[in-house]
Amino acid sequence: MRRLALLLGLLALHQTLCFEFVVEGEWETETSLEKQHGRFKRAILTSEEQEDFEAIRGDDITVKSYRVESRITSRFCHTTVKSSVVNSGPNAQSIGFNVQIPKRAFITNFTMNVNGIMFVGSVKEKTVARNLYAQARARGKAAGLVRANSQDMETFKTEVHVPPGSKIEFELHYQEMMQRKLGFYEHSLYLQPGRLVPQFQVDVYIYEPNGIASVETPNTLGEHFSGMAKLTSSKDKAHVVFKPSLQQQRKCENCTTSAIDGIFTVKYDVLRDSNAGELHVSDGHFVHFFAPANLSPLPKNIVFVIDVSGSMWGVKMKQTVEAMQTILDDLTMDDYFSIVDFNHNVRCWSEELVQGSTIQVAEAKKYIQNIKPNGGTNINEALMRAVQMLVKASNQGMIDPRSVSMIMLVSDGDPTVGEIKLSAIQKNVKKVMREEFSLFSLGIGFDVDYDFLERIAMENRGVAQRIYTSHDASDQIRRFYSQVSSPLLRKITVQFPEDSVSDVTQNHFDKYFSGSELVVAGKVLPSESTTLNSFTTAFADRLDLSLQTEADYLELDAALAQQQHAFTGFARQMWAYITVNQLLAERSLAPTAGKKRKITQRILNLAVEHQFVTPLTALLVESEEAKERLLADSPRDPKQGCCAGGSGMAGPGQRTPMQIVHSLPPWVRMTTPAPPSHAERPLPDHITIVENDPHFIVHLPKNNMDVCFNIDSEPGHILNLVSDPGAGVVVNGQLVGSKRVEEKEKVNTYFGTISVFYQPDGIRVSVTTDRIDLTDGMNNHSFTWGATADITQDRVKVSIVKDSKVMVTVDDKITVMVLLHRVWKKHPTHVDFLGLYIPNNNQYSSQAHGLIGQFGQEPEVRVFNLHQGADPLKKEATMEVKGNKLVVTRGWQKDYRRDKKRGSDVFCWFIHNSGKGFIDGHYTNYIVPRLDSFLPLPL
Repeated sequence: MRRLALLLGLLALHQTLCFEFVVEGEWETETSLEKQHGRFKRAILTSEEQEDFEAIRGDDITVKSYRVESRITSRFCHTTVKSSVVNSGPNAQSIGFNVQIPKRAFITNFTMNVNGIMFVGSVKEKTVARNLYAQARARGKAAGLVRANSQDMETFKTEVHVPPGSKIEFELHYQEMMQRKLGFYEHSLYLQPGRLVPQFQVDVYIYEPNGIASVETPNTLGEHFSGMAKLTSSKDKAHVVFKPSLQQQRKCENCTTSAIDGIFTVKYDVLRDSNAGELHVSDGHFVHFFAPANLSPLPKNIVFVIDVSGSMWGVKMKQTVEAMQTILDDLTMDDYFSIVDFNHNVRCWSEELVQGSTIQVAEAKKYIQNIKPNGGTNINEALMRAVQMLVKASNQGMIDPRSVSMIMLVSDGDPTVGEIKLSAIQKNVKKVMREEFSLFSLGIGFDVDYDFLERIAMENRGVAQRIYTSHDASDQIRRFYSQVSSPLLRKITVQFPEDSVSDVTQNHFDKYFSGSELVVAGKVLPSESTTLNSFTTAFADRLDLSLQTEADYLELDAALAQQQHAFTGFARQMWAYITVNQLLAERSLAPTAGKKRKITQRILNLAVEHQFVTPLTALLVESEEAKERLLADSPRDPKQGCCAGGSGMAGPGQRTPMQIVHSLPPWVRMTTPAPPSHAERPLPDHITIVENDPHFIVHLPKNNMDVCFNIDSEPGHILNLVSDPGAGVVVNGQLVGSKRVEEKEKVNTYFGTISVFYQPDGIRVSVTTDRIDLTDGMNNHSFTWGATADITQDRVKVSIVKDSKVMVTVDDKITVMVLLHRVWKKHPTHVDFLGLYIPNNNQYSSQAHGLIGQFGQEPEVRVFNLHQGADPLKKEATMEVKGNKLVVTRGWQKDYRRDKKRGSDVFCWFIHNSGKGFIDGHYTNYIVPRLDSFLPLPL
C-alpha cells in the first residue's frame, strides 16, 4: 500500500495571516530514510489514531458542508471530496482535512482556499517538486502528514493552523478503475465526518453505455441509516444520493455527535450481450472489457503452502485453519490438490496430488486442524517442494493440459531457515516454475515482506494480497481464494487489425477467472474506417475460442456529450492509469539499471501528462502568485524491495494488483498482428433449405430440381431432420408457435431450436433465437448472438456471425447452417425463428435418414404431364418418385442467405399433404422425444 505525505510549507507570511504546521509522522529526508538491512522503517498510524479518525479535525470549528461526488463512466471513476470549514472559536487553531481513499487510486489534484489564498495543484517529477518545495521550506515551516494503512483504504491527511474567523475550503480529486470481483464492481467511500454537518451529501453517478444489469447500495453504515440512500436508475444510468439531514445524522434524538461512521458502498454490474466483450472508443482511445460468462470451469491442480512457524501461533493460525476448512470443501472431483506446511522443516500431507474427493478432503481437513505452529521459516524449501509436486504430476500425465495449476502460499514472515536471501528465493522459484504454473501469495500482517511476496507472485503469473490480522482474516483468505477458484479460460489474447491502434496495454493474459474482468486499452490511429474491431482468442474446457466485436469511432463520444454527469475523459485516463500501473510493475522487476531508468522516464512522462500522483511524482500545490507552496508526496515503501532491480522502488510493492488475472511482468507492449480469420466454408448456390413455417426445399442435384413441401405440426414437437447413426450425427428441430390473435385462428409453426448432436464426442450444439449452447454431458458453454465467434471442441466447429447465422461443422464432413430471423417484438402474431441450410455434399453414411437426411441417397424423380392448374400462375404436373405418382404444383419459396428481408426466389415442385409420397412414411414418423434423439429404424 502506498503512503502519501502532504507537506505544507509557507514561503512568506501574509500580512493578515499566520500559518503554523504540525508534524505528524516523518518527512522523507535523507536522515529519516535510513536503511535497516536494506529496508525502510514503517511509518503508520497506531490503532488508537485510526479509531480517532475524523474527516474534519479541530475544536470550536463549524463544518459548513461536506460533499462527495463520484462519476463512474465505463468503469472509470473520478471522485471529488469538498469541505467548507470555519474556525468559529476565539483562538487560532489547527484544522485538519482527512480523506480515506482506495489504495489503488491515484490522487490527481488537491486545492485549498484559506481566507482567499488559493492553492492549486500540479503534478511534477518528484525531484523537481521537492526542489521547489525545499526553497520554500528553507524560509518557512513544514509538516509531514503520513497516510495511514487500513484494509482497503489509505488516509490522506493535511492540517493548517489558522486565526479565528478563518474560512477554509478543501477539495481533493482522485481517480481509479473499478475492478470486477466475484461478479460486481464495488465503489467504496469512507465517511467519518466526526461531527454534525448542515450540508452533507454523497452523489454517485454511474454511466455504462452498454447498460446496467444491477445496482445496489448495501446498508454498510448501519441500521441507523437504513433506506436513506436513494437510487434512481435507467437502462444505462444510475444515481445514488445519500443526504441525511442534520437531525438524521445524530446518534440519538438529542445527541450532538454524528452517527455517520463507516464505508458507503455502491455495487453494480453491467449488461453483457456477448462473450466477446465490450469495446468502447472515445477521445482517440479505446478500452476493451472482457468478462465472459456461461462457461464451464477448468479443472484445478493446487498445492497449498502454509506457514506453520512459531509466529503463526494463536489467532493467525486459527483463522488460517478456519479459511482452509472452507476452501477444501470447495474442491471438486475434477480438481487435484495437496498441502505443504513448513516451519524450519517442510512436510507434505501427500507427496503426490490427490483427487478432490470427499474422503481426501476430509483427511486433509483433519491434517490442517492438527497443525501446531512452532520453529523458524523455510519458505524456499517449501516452494521448491510444491513446484516439484506439480512437475511430477505433469510428467506422469496426471494433469489435464487445459487445467490450471497453481500454488497458494500463506505466510506471515520473512525466511529464517535455509535460503534466507529473498532475491535468491525469487530466482530459485522462477527457475523451476513452468509456464503453465501460477503462484499466488497471501501475506498475513505487517511483519511479512509483502513486496517480496508480490514480486514472486507477479513473476510467476499470479498476484499477491495482504491479509490484515483482524477478526475477519479468515474471510479475507476465503474471499481471495474465491476470486481464483473458478478459472474459465487460459491463454487469452486480444488483438486488433494492423495499423489501427498503438500503445496497447497488456493484451495477453494467462488466465481468466469467473466474476473478474480483463481490460485492454490503447490509442486509436487515424483511419478511413468508422469502426474498430477486436479479436479475442482463448482456450476453455475442451473449447478453442475466437471471438470478435466492434465499436463505432464516434458513437460513444456523441452519447457522452448528452450525459450531464459522465466523465468524458474516461478512456484517455483509463489507458494512462493501466499503463502507469503496468510500468510500475515492470520497473520493480527491471533486470538492469539502464532498463529501470527508461521505464522510470516513461512513468514520469505519463504521470505528469495525466496528473497522477505516483511513487515517482509529487503534487506541488502553489498559491496563485507562487508565494506559498505545499507538496503532496509518496514516501518510499516502509518495507522496501528485496530483490535485484528493486532498489528505490516505492509504491508498487504495496499497490493492490490491477487485475486478479493479470500476469504483468515481464510487461512488454504487445504487437497487434493480423487478426484471426473467421473464414467459413462457403455453401453452394443450390442447397436444401427449411424456412418460415416450416417450408422444406429439397435440392436434388442429379435431377437438377428443387422439391418443396410443408410440415403442418404442433408447437413443441421435435422433428428429426438428419439421423445418421453411421456417422454418429443427428440434426433435430423443435417447433414454436406464432402468437394467437383469435381462438379459432390457425397457429403457424416455426423452428425455434435447431440441435446438432455428435454422438462419438458426446457434443450437442443447440441453437435458439436467444443463444447458442455447447454441451458435452458434463459441461455447458453458452454464447449469445451478440458477437462473431469461432468455437472448436474436439471434432465439432461452431462459427457464429453476429446477429446473423451459425455454421456447425462435424468432423469436417457434415455442415449445417442456421439463419436467425428477428421480428418486431410487438408484432401481434410473428415470433423470432430459425432457418436451416444444409448442403448436398455432406458426407453421410449409408444409414442416413430423416426428413432431409433420406435424400442423401437421391431417388429417381420424373415429372411429366405438365398442364395448367387451378391457379393460372401456377402450373401442375405429375411426379413419379419412390413408386408413387403425385400431383405437384409449380411454385416458389425463399432463400434468405443473401437478403434476409426479401430473400431470393427458389422455384420448386410443391408436394401437398406434408410431403406425403415424397418422404418415407408419414411426417409424424419423424417426431422424436428429445433434441438428441436418433430416428428409430426402420420407419
